[in-house]
Amino acid sequence: MKILFVYPGIKGSDNYNLNKVFNKIFSSEPPSFGILAALTPPSYQIDMIDDSIQKIDYNQSCDLVCITVYTMNAPRAYQIADEFRKKGVKVVLGGWHPSALPNEAKQHADSVVIGEAEEIWPQLLKDFENSCLKSFYNQLRIVNPLKIPNPRRIFNKRHYLSASVQASRGCPNRCFFCAMTNRKYGRIYRTRPVKEVIEEIKNISPKFFQFNDNSLTIDPIYSKELFISLKNLNKKFFCNGNINILNRDENLLKLASDAGCCAWAIGLESVSQESINYLGKKTNKIKEYASTIKKIHDHGMMVLADFIFGFDTDNIDIFNKTKDMVSDMNLDLVTFNVLTPLPGTPLFDKLKKERRILTEDWSKYDFKTVVFKPKNMSPEELQNNTIEIQKIFSSYFNIMKNIARSIKFGFYPFVFATTINFQEKSAL
Repeated sequence: MKILFVYPGIKGSDNYNLNKVFNKIFSSEPPSFGILAALTPPSYQIDMIDDSIQKIDYNQSCDLVCITVYTMNAPRAYQIADEFRKKGVKVVLGGWHPSALPNEAKQHADSVVIGEAEEIWPQLLKDFENSCLKSFYNQLRIVNPLKIPNPRRIFNKRHYLSASVQASRGCPNRCFFCAMTNRKYGRIYRTRPVKEVIEEIKNISPKFFQFNDNSLTIDPIYSKELFISLKNLNKKFFCNGNINILNRDENLLKLASDAGCCAWAIGLESVSQESINYLGKKTNKIKEYASTIKKIHDHGMMVLADFIFGFDTDNIDIFNKTKDMVSDMNLDLVTFNVLTPLPGTPLFDKLKKERRILTEDWSKYDFKTVVFKPKNMSPEELQNNTIEIQKIFSSYFNIMKNIARSIKFGFYPFVFATTINFQEKSAL
């Protein structure tokens, strides 16, 4: 029998644009598919389609279609699921969005996986073989990281120039807007054995990869061991981190740089300490921003920073304050997003209770569109000012300045900086 894994785009590959070119350069195979493939008996034939860069043939022969779903691609995922079901093919939906809204997802699927899938998947396949798929498969306990296999990377060579690796799961921080809070065990931090992670990295074909971990600064001791083991593999990568650890642990920065780290992605979130305190991100201190960025640069790595507008503590003057402060930070890439209340998060529940959700058209939950009523400005003011500040920092002048600065970091940082800067501009 044949299993087809599908990663939905936002609108599908028929909407060809410049962003698709960038997706091909630095996107990577969804790690969940590789893990499920590793847990699939060899009697199954496995294939995958990435809807963001490939066109789906709904007439192809397959017995089971499995789709991973995020909130903003949920409408496209449902469309794909419905088309396959019209052909009589069984469809399973899983991922962040179905875990938050399983009953909604079930309207477009034969079965819905809620939560992590490692322990669920073997039983689901047995039920499928016996024609008795359950409507819901709910992971009721934490998945032991020792039971997470190295992904079966049968797709990477064919479609992707980079790869993704996950060394840990979970995040103990309690940011109330984060999708991690909509998973039962999302706040429980777990690490895979370093030896297994290194073995996985040795076997990936691209030289460049990304760590999909929420943060590689949650357990600095673990991360240092990981970086030391990575040092002689001749790989390049980027990863996520929190600014408090990156500011005070220069040994971690040195080990990361020696291991091949090109860049740290950091959620700076806001230049207002009041807003930082409001969202509950205790790791962020505004006064540490500039010094941390300089330290990371001094160790030969770039900084990718993300800011969010629309907190209840934000007034209209937050945009000028952000523009002034960010202009002095020498960031290699900066993105500005609209606060987005993802289903299942405390933020969504709060705004829903206050009747401030403006739409539940999930395609608009793209972090660029205002979908709720802000407290201290109009939706139009939040939308337009966010777009304008992104245009300023994504101007051709600023892009070329960022790219020129990246040259001193080496070839892969240069290619990476070029790609992500133009990718952000193409999304405007």
